[in-house]
Amino acid sequence: MIISYVLVIFVGFAGGLAVGSGFVAFLTVLNIIPRLTQLTKTFTYIQAYEWSVVIGAVSATWIGLRDLVVPIGKWFAVPYGLLSGVFVGMLAAALTEVLNVLPILAKRIGIDDRIVYLLMAIVLGKVIGSLFHWLVFVP
Repeated sequence: MIISYVLVIFVGFAGGLAVGSGFVAFLTVLNIIPRLTQLTKTFTYIQAYEWSVVIGAVSATWIGLRDLVVPIGKWFAVPYGLLSGVFVGMLAAALTEVLNVLPILAKRIGIDDRIVYLLMAIVLGKVIGSLFHWLVFVP
């Protein structure tokens, strides 16, 4: 019995380290915080930005582990879900742009002059897939 607890602790700790390392590497590769301070011209608050990211990540992890339920109602849940989806989509788009995935993919499959169609196919696929998931599987 104790071996299973030790194994669960080890796997959980290893998973946390992997996800945390990936998150930090992701922020480092994209230069999120320096770019944010550059765009907003708030260089003096860079430590506040860094601590906000750390506190936000730790708080979200703690809330996720506690199965905390916040009764916000459906009128607040809709805009929150929409803004969360926009955030995730923009973060994925930023990562794609930094890694130059789309130009390389377009060149590999031979559609250099039609990259707009490739981008629209990705966007429409994500939108239709998300709508299908939330309208068919979730209710």
